[in-house]
Amino acid sequence: MGVLKIRAEYEQSAAQAGQKKKRSIIFILLKAVLGFLILCLLGMALAFLLIFHGPLTGLKELYVTTAMTTYSHQYLATWFVSEEEINRIMEKNKVSEPKVNTDEKAVNVLKPIIEEKPALELVEVSGKGFQGYLLKVGNPQRVRLAATDQLGDRGLKVSEFVENNHAVAGINAGGFADPGGVSFGGTPTGILITEGKIIHKDNWETYSLIGITKHDVLVVGRYTLEQIEELGIRDAVSFGPALIVNGEPMITYGDGGWGIAPRTAIGQTHDGTILLLVIDGRQLGSLGATLKDVQDILIEHGAVNGANLDGGSSSTLVYEGEVKNKPSSPYGPREVPTAFIVLPESRLAE
Repeated sequence: MGVLKIRAEYEQSAAQAGQKKKRSIIFILLKAVLGFLILCLLGMALAFLLIFHGPLTGLKELYVTTAMTTYSHQYLATWFVSEEEINRIMEKNKVSEPKVNTDEKAVNVLKPIIEEKPALELVEVSGKGFQGYLLKVGNPQRVRLAATDQLGDRGLKVSEFVENNHAVAGINAGGFADPGGVSFGGTPTGILITEGKIIHKDNWETYSLIGITKHDVLVVGRYTLEQIEELGIRDAVSFGPALIVNGEPMITYGDGGWGIAPRTAIGQTHDGTILLLVIDGRQLGSLGATLKDVQDILIEHGAVNGANLDGGSSSTLVYEGEVKNKPSSPYGPREVPTAFIVLPESRLAE
């Protein structure tokens, strides 16, 4: 009996010790979690102090412009900044409207020059807080606009535009109606022209145009329907803003007023080379770029005309059968109504 009693007492003592150890571990974990949460809150408080009351006014402007251009998360700015100050910041950072239209004579598209240039060149680009790709297309005749065959209903992924048209590359192009950010990307906004024909047109007085003429010259800016018809546009979408017009940058102060985000853009150099740019955002390693960043990259690579295309979760570059960038949507590349695609040289004679 004595042995059994001792054994029972030992087992009871061991069980109590185990429970104490378990409680101790749980207590330590709770303290660690609580400490982490406190540190996070302190970090957030410090970040907000730096943004809204620190010496670096650019941080506040970047925060406000980023929040206000998300549309669904504008409260991140309106909760902390007055409407008057938001309006002042947005006005201060906005892109200037071009005072003149694109001068087609600024681009010299000549066959001998085309033949001397690399056919395609993919360049990695990076800057403070972002990474992306720039595709240089030596022959602008190869760049065409593809549109979904289900306009008003459903778009396609850029990879599908490329595959369906037997192209070698492509990027997303114009904007589209996207209520709640969950549409199927089938309804473009503004004007849409493919192969010289207007296939979609909203009833607007002017259109923010990004188009390529029948002479393979990129034109950007705001145009009336009559002006568009006079230009002889073969392919065009509506989006913007124009970033470079006739060699002149449109952003001369601030970051462009659109904050940081994934970006897509198009430009053209003096010798006709088309520049297709995609920058990743909303992810580790690449938070996104401002419009000023995009403008600077295009200018660095020789653009004399250039414009911002639809960005955000739509930003996608397909090259040689694969998506080169990392689209920000957790569901992968989005469906969009249009894409600028790059045809193989052999298709130009068709």
